[in-house]
Amino acid sequence: MKIGELVKRSGLSAHTIRYYERIGLLPYADRDQSSQRDYDASILVWIEFLGRLRTTGMPIREMLRYAALRERGVGTETERRDMLEQHRARVRIHAAELQAAILVLDTKIAGYAGQEQRMKDYDTAPPERRRKPAGTRAARAR
Repeated sequence: MKIGELVKRSGLSAHTIRYYERIGLLPYADRDQSSQRDYDASILVWIEFLGRLRTTGMPIREMLRYAALRERGVGTETERRDMLEQHRARVRIHAAELQAAILVLDTKIAGYAGQEQRMKDYDTAPPERRRKPAGTRAARAR
């Protein structure tokens, strides 16, 4: 498939695809007779995996390390698995931190919703205010 088709199917820009090739995240594409890049459809699976790593916050330098191990093939499975397990642990910690932040936001939003309801209740039926009888004073603490 030509780069234009890969752009459509992967969601990456042509610039990003060329950049990923240049830095080693994507293997260099074969060239057709007119020297245009010609990608195998299997690259879409790799691009999707890279997107997942990027979404989960893996730095490019780690993605490059993983890609280099993948390129070396058999014998690197243990190291690749270890990398992914360590990354997964970091992602889980980050997900827990985000969940805690969401809870704080939910609590704050609920507080505002409660305030809005209190204001609506006040607007429809303001509390009855009574005047103190003349000559009364609040008791003083001694």
